[in-house]
Amino acid sequence: MKIYISKYYRLLSVATLAVSLWTGCSKDYTELDPLASLSESTAFTTPSNIELAVNGMYRQAAVGQYEGGAGRGYPFGAANTEQGDMRGEDMINLQAFFQITFMNQYTPTTANNKNHWEQLYSLINQCNVIIEGVEGAANGGVISSEIADPYKGEALFLRALAHHELLLHFCRPYADNPTSNKGVPYRVVATTSPAAVEENLSLGRGTVEQAYQNILADLDQAEGLLPIDRSAADLSISRATKGAAIAIKARVKLHMADYPGVIVESTKLGANATGSFSSPIGGYALTPDPLTPFTSYTNNPESIFSIAQSVNSNAGTNGAITNMYGPGALQGRDLIAISPNLYNASFWLATDLRKTTLTYKQTGGARPFVYAYKYRRFGNLDDWNPIIRYAEVLLNAAEAYAYSGDNAQALRLLNAVRDRSVGAANSFGTSAPADLRQAIYQERRIEFIAEGKRWADIHRLALSSYGTAGIPAKVLPAQLTSAVYDGTTILNPSQAAEPYTGYLFLWPIPQTEIDSNPTLRTEQNDGYQ
Repeated sequence: MKIYISKYYRLLSVATLAVSLWTGCSKDYTELDPLASLSESTAFTTPSNIELAVNGMYRQAAVGQYEGGAGRGYPFGAANTEQGDMRGEDMINLQAFFQITFMNQYTPTTANNKNHWEQLYSLINQCNVIIEGVEGAANGGVISSEIADPYKGEALFLRALAHHELLLHFCRPYADNPTSNKGVPYRVVATTSPAAVEENLSLGRGTVEQAYQNILADLDQAEGLLPIDRSAADLSISRATKGAAIAIKARVKLHMADYPGVIVESTKLGANATGSFSSPIGGYALTPDPLTPFTSYTNNPESIFSIAQSVNSNAGTNGAITNMYGPGALQGRDLIAISPNLYNASFWLATDLRKTTLTYKQTGGARPFVYAYKYRRFGNLDDWNPIIRYAEVLLNAAEAYAYSGDNAQALRLLNAVRDRSVGAANSFGTSAPADLRQAIYQERRIEFIAEGKRWADIHRLALSSYGTAGIPAKVLPAQLTSAVYDGTTILNPSQAAEPYTGYLFLWPIPQTEIDSNPTLRTEQNDGYQ
């Protein structure tokens, strides 16, 4: 596909991208071996080429590029998870890799935030290329509408997911004046011609509310186009499905505090049950052991959508999620430890399976701390990056029911997730804790540790009495010793909190975009001009 070059070269270099086409091995699109990029005239002229183009879209989501070179897991591979954790306080950056994000030192030119923006828009453009390409192929008789529709649904799903990720980092939360606060440019036109370039360059940020409405429209359409499942269990997790669109829609509505809407969507996935929970769409259910989604990531009922990685296609030694979170004793890089303030929190029981089996206490080396132990494919580096699990569907629904006045259902949902790890002896049973909402929020911090979900909760709850009113204070590496992981010690964080009203709560639009885009040049986030 042709790349159109103009005076706005930097914008085009990240937003106008030829469709990357990749071959697949058997059914697994993640076994990626490069195939020469096909021209615009041939990319959508055969069913096999169209499948390759869609594979390329997923590869962009999984691996992306770092500074235009090697893949580092932007925007939804390892870098996505690490960025979400490093913006919060429950995990500690030990070395330089995500220091800028962890220490709130970003500027319009720093790499982590810059590459996140650029690679998200690169993915969005590939989604738009797929949407336009498969529509044209269906109209031209290359493929039937029955084949084209699921492809379009996948692209709409990823387009919505990418725009929401941009909102989480570059915009104020929905709770704060969504009709006036700036959103992000919602790009729906593939940059494949000079006219399309100019159209995207003229697109302003709009408002947060407008962006959310566009996201929901994409997800509604995706839900109607996507299949319930696919021909193989691994593809039902690594390719978007109807259940994935519904689950993400419930997440988005939670960010909008649309609690009735969350309940409507999660009810489609079985969250209205009063006994055991399972989804009539997709057959989703919690696995009996909380470890299973991370060791049987290609085939388990709990994983709704994950970003696949393979031995041949991952973020590499420098960026793979396995190495980033893994301790040195297990061939990891000692880069990210769990904060003792979460590990020792009274609400995280010592006998909790997520503490006894999903963390690893390193006893030797220069960094004898506690690490996440969800990603274990050391050497292969092919751990999949979890985007949404059934556990999140249930906890999202629990929160919505708690705010809607149905504490009984909220407690059932909370217990379902919590009890599999703490056991019946430690269950809340039918006696709700004094602050049920707080218990749900605490459960999220435990359940989703090392899955990059912390910043999303900090962001959406910033104005809530349950939030941190900004970027929370953080424990720093110099405060750590092996002794502080004793089950009781709570450290006074050395890094001060950043207030919600401060400019650092938002990331800046990258300078590359500002320099190349005359519309966004006047719409930079406050404090970065």
